[in-house]
Amino acid sequence: MTDPRTPLDRFAALPVANAGDPMDRPGVVDSSIRAVWRGARVAGPAFTVEGAGCANAGIHEAIGQLRPGQVLVVNGHGVTDRALIGELIAERLRKAGCVGMVVDGAVRDVDDLEELRFPAFAAGASPAGPHRNGPFRLGRPVAIGGVGVPPGDGAPGASGGVAGVPADEADAVLARAEAKHADETETRRRIVSG
Repeated sequence: MTDPRTPLDRFAALPVANAGDPMDRPGVVDSSIRAVWRGARVAGPAFTVEGAGCANAGIHEAIGQLRPGQVLVVNGHGVTDRALIGELIAERLRKAGCVGMVVDGAVRDVDDLEELRFPAFAAGASPAGPHRNGPFRLGRPVAIGGVGVPPGDGAPGASGGVAGVPADEADAVLARAEAKHADETETRRRIVSG
């Protein structure tokens, strides 16, 4: 029987470690970038933004350009003393069809993001808001948590972290990741049953 779920749904259902292992682990983002609320899961092609670490002008510009199903991936250069995104921008992103965000920087309004069930992964949280100026680039390769992510690459994320999956390897990585997950599930079952 054919799996009715889309490949993105299948990626989102897997532990991130299972996506990272088939790529020999270089695609797994640094552990400082993690889910900001428990249970957050996301998978989709990346819409990339790079901007000054404390400024979110590029994110505002991105809202009008991203396509439904994309994940906003922001290189905020790891700056965590000012949040780049909060619940108002998250609402605008969701309305535009964005399925989640990965920010190498800080977000805010974490409780609201959880209430919205908007998947958010970030290097930190801060109540301080961003500046609205500063240079930015959209739709170019970015680096987040030590991993290069070109636009269009997959960005699966779950409570365990985030990985960057090259678009041209996505099908092969998914097949190996699902096989790895099935093997680990069976091994765990055997351990529990003695």
